Amino acid sequence: MTATTPTPAPPTSAGVRGNKKTKPRTAVRRPGWITYGLLSAVLLGSVFPLYWSILVGSWDSSVLTRDPMPWLPGGNFFENAARVIDTIPFWKATFNSLLVSTVTALSTVFFATLAGYAFAKLRFPGKGPLLVFVIATMAVPTQLGVVPLYLVMSKLGWTGSMTAVIVPALVTAFGVFWMTQYIGTALPDELIEAARVDGASMFRTFWHVGVPAARPAAAMLFLFTFVMTWTNFFWPFIVLGPQNPTLPVALQTLQAAYFVDYSLVLAGAMLATIPLLLLFLFAGKQLVSGIMQGAVKG
Repeated sequence: MTATTPTPAPPTSAGVRGNKKTKPRTAVRRPGWITYGLLSAVLLGSVFPLYWSILVGSWDSSVLTRDPMPWLPGGNFFENAARVIDTIPFWKATFNSLLVSTVTALSTVFFATLAGYAFAKLRFPGKGPLLVFVIATMAVPTQLGVVPLYLVMSKLGWTGSMTAVIVPALVTAFGVFWMTQYIGTALPDELIEAARVDGASMFRTFWHVGVPAARPAAAMLFLFTFVMTWTNFFWPFIVLGPQNPTLPVALQTLQAAYFVDYSLVLAGAMLATIPLLLLFLFAGKQLVSGIMQGAVKG
């Protein structure tokens, strides 16, 4: 009688799980209703001033005294806009604001990128203390430098001209700091060394290697500087006269009376906001890309 050898039983699932190490699954947590509620509240709080300007600017001057007050836009916006254009030098002020904002934004991007490239990738004596000094200037309030700056502009004979607004803002400490941080992490040293080995000069290396790498941050800096310059009121109000104003300075004259027509004032504010809305509509994606890439780097 031949003895038969028993066939080994296949390993059970418990045995397989016991031999193999299973990786724990990480559950993806979705934002809860509290997060969405806070974001919705912030969104509504940000949009409400714009909606209020549209609402009041599209009615006549008696809209704020009505009971109950209408919460839908009226049909007087174009009439109020025509009154704004007839009351102030609107087109001249718009051209001045466009000129100052464009020139200031372009110069800030160029000089800040040039300085950021030097601070991030070049070696020279005193680089660290000089960068600290540039950053420290951001802590100085603008109001402290108004009197000496106005005296300098007066000595140069620039008061009342766009030069007095453009020249002090050709480059900003924030722009230098922003481009230094971005270029320091986004541009590898190997690319610079390869360009120098190929015989490229210092400025050619900056232009063909540094500038393309810094393009997202430069786009964000351009948009940010343009918006800040377009809405700047303090320094243009001091150094410019009523005959040659920027748009915020010209709009200020709409309320220089005993009776303030808020429909007229807010209609003018909406006219001044339309170019910025168009700018964000066509370039907002580049702005968000620049901010996200700057946040991810490093």
